[in-house]
Amino acid sequence: MNASRAAESGAKGAGATASGVKGRRGADEGAKRARAIDDGVETAPASEGSSPGVQSVRRALAVLRLVATGQEHGVRLTDIAAMSGLSRPTVHRLLRVLMEETAVEQDATTRRYLVGHELSLLGLARADRFPLRAIAEPYLQALADEVGDTVFLSMRHGADSVCIARHLGNHPIQVLSINLGVRRPLGASVSGIVLLASLEPGKAEQLTRANATRLALQQRSVADVLRLVRAARESGHAYAPHGVMPGTAAVAVPIDDGRGQVLGAISIAALADRLERKRLPAVLERMRQQVRLIGRRHAEVQAARARVRRRDERPQPPSPPKNRP
Repeated sequence: MNASRAAESGAKGAGATASGVKGRRGADEGAKRARAIDDGVETAPASEGSSPGVQSVRRALAVLRLVATGQEHGVRLTDIAAMSGLSRPTVHRLLRVLMEETAVEQDATTRRYLVGHELSLLGLARADRFPLRAIAEPYLQALADEVGDTVFLSMRHGADSVCIARHLGNHPIQVLSINLGVRRPLGASVSGIVLLASLEPGKAEQLTRANATRLALQQRSVADVLRLVRAARESGHAYAPHGVMPGTAAVAVPIDDGRGQVLGAISIAALADRLERKRLPAVLERMRQQVRLIGRRHAEVQAARARVRRRDERPQPPSPPKNRP
């Protein structure tokens, strides 16, 4: 089997890692996890101020986000229930409605659930929603060409990190550990670690604890993640000598806009011997060079857009009176 294909087959999405995990924690803990995460913060259930209709919408969106983690591999009903904290009958009802609206599909053979074509079509309405991807593209490819390995661009969305771009290097073996659109709980990858490290410590801990169940499915504890976040905050990068797949390693750095605002994260996944500690400093320096260029270009684009907005908002002078004969 081609090595790059073998690498990709090892990362079919977070839904694959959920297999084999049985049951949920206690009922009280499950009730807490049932609260949908809005920008990474658990929202109040209906009994605390939200109407049942609002709670249903939030639960449906939470289920959709979990289905999306499965990519083309799909996610099992039991795993969605475990990760969401909702009961299996509740998850099944939500999935049935989402399937009727073609927002979710079910593989007839595996019985796993996948994102439906309705969401893909809705996404086309905002195809240019991520300007960072367009801005970063030439710099990501330049980095991939320099180091020879696969470069990924991720951004934070609520309590998840989402891969929005991937560029291949020129080394014969590429580690394709993340597919485009893959969602992972913050802290489950090097990108998620540096994104958490960019937040206030209290916020980072809150998000990590909100993701406790999903992180457990990735064999990560809250304590381990917070320890890695502290280390990344001090060093400015996150390094995993043992990557998602055996024999691989990964490293990530944040993208700063120059004003202290983190826009996303760049990560590199490679064979472990290509990211050993002897070579790592040189790789990190190249990553940081491209990050600085991305941040500078992002600032230029934002400044240009601000000038256009100010021009458009400027009061227009009144039209001169028309000459009458």
